Amino acid sequence: MAKYLVQGSYTAEGLQGLVKEKASGRKAAVQAAVKAMKGKLESMHFCFGADDVVLIIDAPDNISAAALSLAVGVAGKIKLRVTPLLTVDEVDAAIELPSKYRAPGAEK
Repeated sequence: MAKYLVQGSYTAEGLQGLVKEKASGRKAAVQAAVKAMKGKLESMHFCFGADDVVLIIDAPDNISAAALSLAVGVAGKIKLRVTPLLTVDEVDAAIELPSKYRAPGAEK
């Protein structure tokens, strides 16, 4: 499974829902949504600043993560940013792949 960092910022209406359901109620709802896409909620933290909530989730693939993000976005009560997370081994494998990239202005 792939891991994703999910950062969310509630709208005013979303915050009203959080107060009504409490944090534990939102966690249960998130767990159910992630489980429905055959994923797992690894951790969920509430915070203050630019984000109101931060999650680490495991999802089967990008399509599943995108489907969850779209469903949440359509509801309109929280704005999400979803970032795929790479393992150390995945980054090492990426480093090993050949690259033909040339920076702008660099010699050919």
